[in-house]
Amino acid sequence: MSQLMMTLRGNRLLWLLVFVPVVLVGEHLLAESQTLVFLLSILAIVPLAMILSLATEQVAARTGDAVGGLLNATLGNLTELIIAIAALKAGEYLLVKASLVGAIVTNMLFMTGAAFFLGGLKYHEQRFSLSNTRLEVAMLFLAAFALLVPSAITAGEGQAMPQALSTGIAIMLIVTYALGLYFTLYTHKAQYSGVAHGAVAEDAWPLRLALIVLGITTVFVALVSEIFVGTLEAASTKLGLSSAFVGFVVVALVGAAAEMLTAFAAARQDRLDLSISISFGSATQIALFVAPVLVLLSYVVGPEPMSLQFWPGAVIMIFIATFTAALVTGGGRSAWYLGVLMLMVYSIFALTMFLMPPR
Repeated sequence: MSQLMMTLRGNRLLWLLVFVPVVLVGEHLLAESQTLVFLLSILAIVPLAMILSLATEQVAARTGDAVGGLLNATLGNLTELIIAIAALKAGEYLLVKASLVGAIVTNMLFMTGAAFFLGGLKYHEQRFSLSNTRLEVAMLFLAAFALLVPSAITAGEGQAMPQALSTGIAIMLIVTYALGLYFTLYTHKAQYSGVAHGAVAEDAWPLRLALIVLGITTVFVALVSEIFVGTLEAASTKLGLSSAFVGFVVVALVGAAAEMLTAFAAARQDRLDLSISISFGSATQIALFVAPVLVLLSYVVGPEPMSLQFWPGAVIMIFIATFTAALVTGGGRSAWYLGVLMLMVYSIFALTMFLMPPR
């Protein structure tokens, strides 16, 4: 328990945890102030997402590379997954799809671009391994292709994508992602393992404590996410924001806050391999694991099954983001201006979603 208290005292961002009980109480006492509750829920989700990330890292450090990789695959984007499940239950399918596209684009462009920029301000040039980068980009191209072809065909024929097609593609993407984990963590582990783990640090959390924190935090994320989604419609209307913009920008940035801080800190320490592994790995998890899982979960928790048919601009943004990331990272070197280029592409997407949201 002392290790947990040291972590809480040492990170000022975790002081935002005070907003968690405020939101849970405010949902009842401030029922007429939906916008205020919505903003408070955002402030509450940020530290909860950080604790999820910290607890996952602690469990991974205790269980080794293989189990740690599986935990990072399933829990690395847990905040976004919980928010999306809450939106599924409410039938907010546009919010779900916008948050998925936003998470992919944000991780590839905003997180990577900001890491390049912040690292480049300290170092004239930084280098990183191309092995993991090329594999992640290839997997993202597969995800974009899986969304583009059926969406383009059905749109051309003026009909909705058959649900059986969405379910079939979802299953294939999950299988692809599982095989990717097997490939990088077992058959080609030496090639993709990156920097080896050292001994467990003396101030590391006990495994039991990490698991307890993980479980309790997950419950609170679920509770706050329900409030976030429940106040979204009234708050977005009052703030003049569409649900698509909120999903694309707000949910994506809030859900990835903890991962971003880790990626940015690693870039400032000249550990760009770690930064890119976090940003590209998270985007791959969303595209090949979280999105298809949500399609399958929609049969259980949603008012009706959700398809993988996105609006045309969404697929184009994923393709452009993937192409931009492949182009900028193709040389294995980075500088601050390359980060600016990636951030500008993301900003154009965000401005477009604000001014011309999908209907």
